[in-house]
Amino acid sequence: MEELKNIQPLDDFNWEAYESGEALSPVSKEDQEKAYDNTLNKVNEREVVEGTVISMNKREVVVNIGYKSDGIIPMSEFRYNPDLKPGDKVEVYIENQEDKKGQLVLSHRKARLSLAWDRVNQALESQEVIKGFIKCRTKGGMIVDVFGIEAFLPGSQIDVKPIRDYDVFVNKTMEFKVVKINQEFRNVVVSHKALIEAELEAQKKEIVSKLDKGQVLEGTVKNITSYGVFVDLGGVDGLIHITDLSWGRVSDPHEVVELDQKINVVILDFDDDKRRIALGLKQLTPHPWDALNQDLKVGDHVKGKVVVMADYGAFVEIAPGVEGLIHVSEMSWSQHLRSAQDFLKVGDEVEAVILTLDRDERKMSLGIKQLKADPWENIEERYPVGSQHKAKVRNFTNFGVFVEIEEGVDGLIHISDLSWTKKVKHPSEFTQIGAEIDVVVLEIDKENRRLSLGHKQLEENPWDTFANVFTEGAVFDGTVTDILDKGAVVALPHGVEGFVTPKHLVKQDGTQAQVGETLPFKVIEFNKDTRRIFLSHSRVYEDQAREERNERRAQRRNNKREEAPVIQNQAASTTLGDIDALAALKEKLAKGGK
Repeated sequence: MEELKNIQPLDDFNWEAYESGEALSPVSKEDQEKAYDNTLNKVNEREVVEGTVISMNKREVVVNIGYKSDGIIPMSEFRYNPDLKPGDKVEVYIENQEDKKGQLVLSHRKARLSLAWDRVNQALESQEVIKGFIKCRTKGGMIVDVFGIEAFLPGSQIDVKPIRDYDVFVNKTMEFKVVKINQEFRNVVVSHKALIEAELEAQKKEIVSKLDKGQVLEGTVKNITSYGVFVDLGGVDGLIHITDLSWGRVSDPHEVVELDQKINVVILDFDDDKRRIALGLKQLTPHPWDALNQDLKVGDHVKGKVVVMADYGAFVEIAPGVEGLIHVSEMSWSQHLRSAQDFLKVGDEVEAVILTLDRDERKMSLGIKQLKADPWENIEERYPVGSQHKAKVRNFTNFGVFVEIEEGVDGLIHISDLSWTKKVKHPSEFTQIGAEIDVVVLEIDKENRRLSLGHKQLEENPWDTFANVFTEGAVFDGTVTDILDKGAVVALPHGVEGFVTPKHLVKQDGTQAQVGETLPFKVIEFNKDTRRIFLSHSRVYEDQAREERNERRAQRRNNKREEAPVIQNQAASTTLGDIDALAALKEKLAKGGK
């Protein structure tokens, strides 16, 4: 060491005394120790100094800092530097000048931490290439030991191509660049990818300068996504969109290519600076429509597989890259609005009829209902007017019920044709969707493919009989079922309903009849054509009171007739029987007056 070179031997050293074991010199022991100490470095605890590696094994590294003893540091603190060897200079932190065993206690890790932050910031500023030890995996990347600081290496910054297995990098020492530092939280982000990008950029510029549309190149499948495949063209990436992988439908690019596969691609397009390159794979093979059988024509039957479903129809692939659309209206003769999923699903093998074929536009429409006969071709023979059938209720409207007799044969039962007697406000009061109902064909509209049906016509018109039952003036017990603005509905015997205006609904005590009350009602009008019966409750007691008044009047007249003959007879009897006596009395009175 430099300080030892400046030490001079003592001029008065007694070698004879030294050999005989006597006092070495007249210099005191204290002076000797002081002279020895002056040959050593002055060190202070908790400071960072530079030392020299003098030896090492798998577990420990011995470091000399020019002190009276060497320090021992665990080999684990040097994992980041696998090239460490004796003679290397290293920074060490003095933890203790002398432990219980008299050993100098050093730490390389703490020394690195002490200096690391300044060095990391300097590395970011100067874009210096540094070494780091990859300690372990973490979410989204790796943890790297850089100068003793734990830095984050994002998975996207490990290499220029996506990494599928991070574990192969654990416990490896690699070169990095510091790309980001959060001073507040002391977070450090490093990149290995940045080191090779500069080299690739020059290579990329050379490749890009030679690119041209229509050019066929060999590339390597670099990444597969749900929307396409990225291909490495030798430092430049291009994208094969999923629709350009095959002339047929591709649901998953893995069906066509695999990672690291060598494939030929054609350049379809690129932007001005050629940073986004669109590639094609299917364009290297002829279009399937060009190879389609020239004899195929409208009306022919074809077989295929359902590849895509939509609400409006199904796309059927009859050959790779050749598809036809089966519209939902061509799946069934039924006119009910339904979804294509009610008939088919992806993967179904179907037979269909070609309805239209346009080779120029490469479009084809298919149908499967045409495999069955049109039920309306001979509708008059199968469902003649007056014939009775069973139908299924499909839908309601305010004016009637739509039913289906069979698939493709629909009909309407008008609300007025549901019942002879019941006043139906809405069809839901009479039946329900999905229920079976008996019908009779009233009319056929072949042009509009619609039947007019009836339900009540299955029975005879009871109103011919009701005319003789509900005669005007007849009284029946009825129950008020509904109160309306213009009157009330009353349920009568035989399932018939009558109508009562408000003034005829007044009871004898002056109150209005309510829903649920059962009262006597008099028929005041019967209309067979409109099938309406008008009733009155007030007429019942009014007519009864009128009859009672008339009876009393008649009784009084009868009594007078009986009294009048008695008086007349008495008068007649006196006049005729006593004439002689009255004459004699008169004569006697005359004489006496004189």
